Amino acid sequence: MKFVLAFLFAPLFIFSQDFPQDYFQSPLDIPLDVSGSFGELRSNHFHSGLDFKTKGVEGLPVYAVGDGYISRIKISTFGYGKAIYITHPNGYTSVYGHLQKANGSIETYIKSKQYKEQSYEVEMYLYPTELPVKKGQVIAFTGNTGGSGGPHLHFEFRNTKSEEILNPLHFGFKKIINDDRKPIIQGVVAYPLDSTVVNKSQKPIAINFSRQADGSYLSTKVQANGRVAFGINAYDFCTNAYNKNGLYKVKAYLNGVLYYQYGFDGFAFDETRYINNFIDYERFHLMGQKVQKLFQLADYPLSIVAGNKKDGIIKVQPGSNYNYRVEVYDFHGNRVDLIIPIEFQDALASIKNTVKKTPYYVKAKNESIFEKENITVQIPENAFYNNFYLNFEVNGDILTLHDDSVPVHKNITITFNNIQGFTEEQLDKIFIASLDGYKLEFNRTFRKENTFSIKTRNLGKFKLAQDTIPPRIFNVNFVEGTTIKDQKTLSVSISDLHSDINSYNGYLNGKWILMEYDYKTKKLVHNLDDNICVPGRNDLKIVVTDYLQNSTTFESYFFR
Repeated sequence: MKFVLAFLFAPLFIFSQDFPQDYFQSPLDIPLDVSGSFGELRSNHFHSGLDFKTKGVEGLPVYAVGDGYISRIKISTFGYGKAIYITHPNGYTSVYGHLQKANGSIETYIKSKQYKEQSYEVEMYLYPTELPVKKGQVIAFTGNTGGSGGPHLHFEFRNTKSEEILNPLHFGFKKIINDDRKPIIQGVVAYPLDSTVVNKSQKPIAINFSRQADGSYLSTKVQANGRVAFGINAYDFCTNAYNKNGLYKVKAYLNGVLYYQYGFDGFAFDETRYINNFIDYERFHLMGQKVQKLFQLADYPLSIVAGNKKDGIIKVQPGSNYNYRVEVYDFHGNRVDLIIPIEFQDALASIKNTVKKTPYYVKAKNESIFEKENITVQIPENAFYNNFYLNFEVNGDILTLHDDSVPVHKNITITFNNIQGFTEEQLDKIFIASLDGYKLEFNRTFRKENTFSIKTRNLGKFKLAQDTIPPRIFNVNFVEGTTIKDQKTLSVSISDLHSDINSYNGYLNGKWILMEYDYKTKKLVHNLDDNICVPGRNDLKIVVTDYLQNSTTFESYFFR
C-alpha cells in the first residue's frame, strides 16, 4: 500500500525508470498496427495498453512475450473478455485480452475450471508451477470477446508487485512500431475563471488558430482581464492513417516558464476514472469533444498530472502581454507546437455565464443528503470534482437528479422510500430505472421491505419500473428432431426487455454444458467438441433468468 500511494503522487512525466529493451518479443507474428494507444481517452477511463489490429480476423496465434508462468486467467462477458496474464521473472506481467480461446493445455485447464464451477465466467489465480510458459510459445488465439468493438489484441505491461499499468512502448516496442507522423491539434478552448472575460465571453470559448508553414499552429490573439486557462482537442496517428490515437506528452509554457505538463508513462487502475476531471466533461457531453485541460482548479490524485508546481492558470494583468506555448508529443518524439498570444483587455462580456441556483448546493469535498417527498439522495464526500447547484426535482413518479453533463466519480445512493399500493408479488418485480426519453434502463436495485435503492455513478432521470416479462430464447441453429452430423456448435439467441440477463445454463442429456455468451451478438454458443453429446438422441435444455428472477426454459432434441 505504501508503494501504491507513493506511485499515485509521483510525477510520471519525468519517468526515469530503466526498462528492458530487448527482453520481450512481439505477441503477434504480423507487423504491429496500432488501433489504440496507451492512455488514450476512453469512456470513463484511460486506455490501459496497446490495441493491435489483427487484419479484421480472429484466430491469429498469440505468443508469450517472455519466459514466465500464467498467473491469472479471467473469462468475462464484458471488459477484456477472455484474458491471460503472464508473470515474468524480471518483475513485470504481460496481459493479453479479447482472446478467442487459449491454446492446448491452457484451454483444457480453463474448460475444466468452467465445468467444475458450472459457469462460463471464471477467474483463476495460479501458482508458478501450474502453467509455465516459454518466450515465443503460442498461448492463445486473437478474438473479439468482451467489450471489444472488433477483432484485435489488447496488450499490456504491469509492474508485478504494485500492479501499476505501464506504457508498453517503454519495453522496446518503439523499435518495431513505426510512427513518423506529428500529432494534430483539432481545437483550442479558453476558460475564463471566476468573473474573467475572455474575448468578450464569460463562458469557455473556442479559439481560432491556423497551421503555419513550419507545421506549428498559431492562434488568434486572446484578450482577457483576469484568470484564464486553456485546453486542447488533439490526437495522433501512429502506424496508420485511420485510427486517431491518444497523445503521449503535453507541456505548456508561459513566457518560457513551464506552467503545466502531463505524460502517459503509467498509472494505477484506481485512478483511471479521473479522466472525467482531466477532460472538459461538460463539453464532451454537449459536443462530443474530448478537450484535455491544461490546468486544474484543485489537486486531485491523478498521477499523470501530479508533481506540477503550477496549476496551469494564467493571471492576465493590465499592461502585460504573454506568450503561451503548448508542445504536443507522441512517444516517438514527433512534436507539434501551438502558440497563443495573450494580452490584457478590460472588455464587457457579450456572452455571460449564468448559474442557475437551487436550494441544493453540493460541496464536492463534503457528504450531502437531500430529501424530497419519498426520495432520498446520499452523496459521499468527493463524489464530484467541483461544487455546483444540483437540480433535484420530483414530479409524480419521476426523479430528476440534475443531468449527465456533470461527471460522478463515486457511487451515490438513490432511495425510494415506503412504496405503497403494490402486492408482495408486484414488489418482487420492481426496480429503479434510468429514464432516457421513453426508454427504461435497468439499474441493479436493492430491496428492503417497501424501500428500494440503487448505487449509481450517473445523473439524470429515474423512476420505479416493473419487469414481469421473462427473457426470450430464439434463433436456434438446428431443427428439432433432425440429425446434425457435421455441425460443430449449438447456438441460440437470448434477450431481455428490461432487467438484463442475470444467468444462463444449458444442459445436454441432463448434464450441464458450457455455453459462451457474447452480449454484443446476444448469442449463447456450445462447442460440440466438448463431447457431452452422445450418438443417437440428445435432449437439450436451456434456462435463462433475468435480474428480477423472470425465467424462460427452452427444450428441444436432435440426433447425432
